[in-house]
Amino acid sequence: MTQKVRIKDIAEKAGVSVGTVDRILHHRPNVSKSAREKVEKVLKEIHYRPNMYASALAYNRSYTFHLIIPWHEQEAYWEEIEEGAMKACDMRRDFHVNVVISYYKRFDVQSFKNTCKEVLDSDPNGVILVPSELEITQPFTDILHEKKIPFILLDSFLPELDPLTFYGQDSFASGYFAAKMLMLIANKEQEIMLMRQTNNGKLSSRQQENREVGFRHYMKEHYSEVTISEMDLPLDHQEDYDSIMCDYFSSHPKTHHCITMGSRAYLVGQYVSENHLGGIQIMGYDMVAKNAQCLQEGTISFLIAQHAYMQGFSCVDALFKSIVLKLDIEPINYMPIELLSKENVQFYRRKQL
Repeated sequence: MTQKVRIKDIAEKAGVSVGTVDRILHHRPNVSKSAREKVEKVLKEIHYRPNMYASALAYNRSYTFHLIIPWHEQEAYWEEIEEGAMKACDMRRDFHVNVVISYYKRFDVQSFKNTCKEVLDSDPNGVILVPSELEITQPFTDILHEKKIPFILLDSFLPELDPLTFYGQDSFASGYFAAKMLMLIANKEQEIMLMRQTNNGKLSSRQQENREVGFRHYMKEHYSEVTISEMDLPLDHQEDYDSIMCDYFSSHPKTHHCITMGSRAYLVGQYVSENHLGGIQIMGYDMVAKNAQCLQEGTISFLIAQHAYMQGFSCVDALFKSIVLKLDIEPINYMPIELLSKENVQFYRRKQL
């Protein structure tokens, strides 16, 4: 067992006072160069490692982290992120850590800017951010850099913003993996439907863009003869979804397998079930309740899970370790890519921490 080293022992070995050692260990001023050198020499000799938790508690400071995410009503992915973040906050309550959740309307540039301004005005110690588009997000993160406020990107990775770290899936690898799994059951098909959720003609997130790149990369490498037919469902025209899907399946009778890079595979699943279109299988992302229902009913064959609860928890924990404990943080933290089917979904545990 390693013997506990007291400040008194360090002071005696260095030939300085206990108060001098205490000031050096806690990075306080008014220490002579010679005294600092003596103490640091002893610390090196005894392989001293400070109790960072005790030091952080001794400061008796409070810390406020802001989690900026899209506004949602009932969407399991974002709810789990919130639950994970609040669980990490609860576990650090002795350190006076507080997490404030701030929302913005998805695809509403002014809403995003307003929320970011409100967060800046509150002078946070750290920020967790689900980014908007690069050119919209960068002015906000530039100010965070200027103010030396650490921030973490969640869900979508924009390396140009130079965050403290990122938590989420490797989107390209995830899309590549999705294609590989899909083609295990669709390798005899001539045509695959790619359902895309769009906003003003563009994919709704950078994450989905990168997943689609990975998906197409795999298909080009291994199934270049298979036609990938796109079906776009505009987020601002949800009332047209049934007619869009009716037109698609009427004009593409050879489509038996569909995939989407987002969390709303259930849109196709529900349409297929309600219109009794047999023999059509769907693959998508995330354990949202409606996806899980379609998985159990058999209209969705696979879902890729990305551990939203773990993402929320890990982001808060990373800010705590960096800001409070002064520890180094890995610059990129990719989450597991896990495949769920009807047979194993009941064993999937969202809250793993």
